[in-house]
Formats: sequence, structure tokens, C-alpha cells
Amino acid sequence: MAKAVLTSKSEDFPKWYQDVVAKAELADNGPVRGTMVIRPYGYAIWERMQAELDRRIKDAGAQNAYFPLFIPESYLKREAEHVEGFSPELAVVTHAGGKQLEEAVVVRPTSETIINSFFSKWVQSHRDLPLLINQWANVVRWELRPRVFLRTTEFLWQEGHTAHATQDDARAYSLRILHEVYEDFAVNVMALPVLVGRKTERERFAGADATYTLEGMMGDGKALQMGTSHELGQNFAKAFDITFQSTSGTSEHAWQTSWGVSTRLVGALIMGHGDDAGLRVPPALAPIQAVVVLVRDEEGAGERAAALAAELRGAGIRVQLDDRVETGFGRRAVEWELKGVPVRIEVGPRDLAAGTVTLVRRDVAAEKATVPLDGLGPRVVDVLADIQAALFQQALDRRESGTVDAATIEEARQAAQAGFARVPWDRIRDAEVDLAADALTVRCLQRADGGIPDSSADPDLTATVAKAY
Repeated sequence: MAKAVLTSKSEDFPKWYQDVVAKAELADNGPVRGTMVIRPYGYAIWERMQAELDRRIKDAGAQNAYFPLFIPESYLKREAEHVEGFSPELAVVTHAGGKQLEEAVVVRPTSETIINSFFSKWVQSHRDLPLLINQWANVVRWELRPRVFLRTTEFLWQEGHTAHATQDDARAYSLRILHEVYEDFAVNVMALPVLVGRKTERERFAGADATYTLEGMMGDGKALQMGTSHELGQNFAKAFDITFQSTSGTSEHAWQTSWGVSTRLVGALIMGHGDDAGLRVPPALAPIQAVVVLVRDEEGAGERAAALAAELRGAGIRVQLDDRVETGFGRRAVEWELKGVPVRIEVGPRDLAAGTVTLVRRDVAAEKATVPLDGLGPRVVDVLADIQAALFQQALDRRESGTVDAATIEEARQAAQAGFARVPWDRIRDAEVDLAADALTVRCLQRADGGIPDSSADPDLTATVAKAY
């Protein structure tokens, strides 16, 4: 059978990543530097991500809305730390309709300012709270070192924005999103273990009081920030005059959160599970969970393959029939390996005559099994569940074996060259700038029990240090 020509992960990880993006037909580079064209299969994966995340977001009580792409420049200047944090990345429009605009407008890098300008109109009383809004949109951040899905000038994402009556309610909601939406999705859909913790003051979101993060270890040992949830305190509420009448009749500023994940998750999927044959997509996420591949259309094999695909679909499996017999079987098999479809079922006249098919698992290299046609639907359902668990365990084993407990900053520096270093925060608290000179960052802070600290000043915290995307 033909083999996909991919650069080996161990030989050149960045080149391997680019090969997978191109040959699995996920995306192309756009005509403007830093933009991307997401191809149908890549977009199908993103749609599955959207659907799973959107359901969880709505279960947490948020409603979807949409806000303008263009934001008056003056809006960003109303929260000083926010605009300072985003200034280098802004795309600013000064001319439109053949004329210079009276006020420049910014192509949204994030929507705190535009959304909060409307929150100030919508929030009047404690009865209007909590106000829980989510937006699915595109944003623009002028990227100097683009890489498809990971860092692009324009990308797709969801951004949640909420207003609450109390600080405790806002903090609880930001953590609810972190755990019940993002962590649950990463672990149970993407099959990727994540470290959940607090960002340092140096790494927190511009304009936030606290930033909580999910950090995944990729196949080369580097960290990827897969999602963040922010406590905004009252910073934006004061800048945009978001006030409400409390139950006692006093005027109070709202407490707020914001949170988001993006198409960067497609990059996490590639780097977290891919191998030298291409993608490996966890069944819970896969737009195609099983592909029925017709080897030769002889002796009624084509009709039987179509009926088999329909049977699997009836068992609740997302299935596709590949009956392109004019294209060589080996080429088609490689295509489905590249795309990471969890299960491939090969159907030929001789198999059918024997009452069997060949079942190929994508998570295990070259593992094929001849299985009976009878009861194939329940068998595939069981195999998909097993693949989901196996991919998570493989990723977890890689992270655990690639994580070193360090006692000093020098030990942390050395360990973080190829993986994660866990080190007491008080040993490196004053060394973040020095670490940055070695392209290392503190990815998150955790308590000794793995929980999220209330403050970076809490005692006995553990810091995870790594190179990152």
C-alpha cells in the first residue's frame, strides 16, 4: 500500500506540522500574510468543536449574540491597560468610502470594549444580572510570526462576556467556564490532558485582575495555551459606566468576566495526537468516525458496502462511504490515514463472500482485524470508545514522562528545553524575565493539590515552566 510522504515528527516537527496541514487538506495560507483559508475538512473539524463547545456554553447559561467587527478607536482607549496590551497587534482603518474617517476604527482584536459599551445600556438593576453573553466571530491581531491555526492575523473563535452583581459570583462563573466548558471539552472530546491553573501577573490578560488557563503538552514537548478565562474585576465596568441598582438601593459597578478559545484548537489537535502518517482525530470530535472503503465493485460489493454504511449510520456513527474505485485503493487508504479517521472498514468481494470485513484502527499503527459482518455496528461503537480512551492515555503518558520536578531555576531551565518543569514558585518568582531570555515562560501556577490558587502570592505554589507556541 502507498505511504504518505510526510516529514518525520522527530526529524523536523515544524515541517511535519506544515505537511499535515497541507496533505490532510486542512488549510492553505491566504493571500495576505498571516491569513488562512480553512478547507472543508478542516472546517468540518472546527464545526464539531463549535457544536460541542456551544452546547456546553449554553448549558452554563450564556446566550449567543453578535457585535460589530469595527470598533471606534476611542473605545479601546477607555481602558488604559487593555489598549496598551493590544496596541502592537491592532489593525486600524483610517480611510473608507474614498475619504478619511473622522475617527479611526479598529478591526476587533477582542470585543471587551464594544460589548461593554452595550452592557452599560442593558444593565440598570440587579434584576438584569447576571448578564451572560457569548459571541462566535472572527478577530484580527497583526501577527509578526504566523503559523496556520496556531498564530494567524485573522482567526475564528468564541468570546464570552459576562456581568455579575458580586465579585464572588464573577469568579465562580469564570472558573465554571474553565472547568465545565473548556477542561471538559479538552479531556472528553479532544482527548487531551490539560494543566488548569492561574497565569502569573506578567502573563495575565491585559485589563484583567486574574487569568486562568488550560495548558496542553504537544508532541514536541512544548506547551500550548488552549483556552483562557479572565476575571475582569470592575475595570471595564468603571471605564464604561456599567452600574446597577443593588437590592439595598445603592448604585454599584458590575463585576465581569471574559473567556475564549479559537481555531488554535485545530493546531492542538494536530500537534497533540498526530503521528508520522498524519492526523489522528479522537472519535468524539471526528466529523467522520468511520469510513467504509470499497476495494472493488464486483459481485454486488458496491451495494453491500452502501448498505453497511447505512447500517453504521443507523447505529449513530458518523460514517462516509468511499466507493471511488477508479482511484487506487492504496491511495485512498493513505488519504483516510492522513485525515485521521478513527476507523476504516475495507470491503471487498472476497471479504463479503466470507461474511467478513477488514477493520483498521487509526490509533494503532498497522493494526488490522478481520471481523464478522454480523454485529458490526455495536463492535464499531465499542472500538470508537476504546480509541477515544487510548488516545487520551497516550497523550497523558507523554505528558507525565515529559514532566520533571525541579528544585532550582537551573534545573527548571534544563528540563524545560524538552518538556515541562515543575518547580516551586518561590524559587523562580523573581526570574520570569530571565526565563524569557531563554524562550521559557511560566505557563501556570497551581496549588500543591493541583487546584487553582486565589492569588499568585499564595504560599506553596507550583509553577510549570516550558517553551511554548
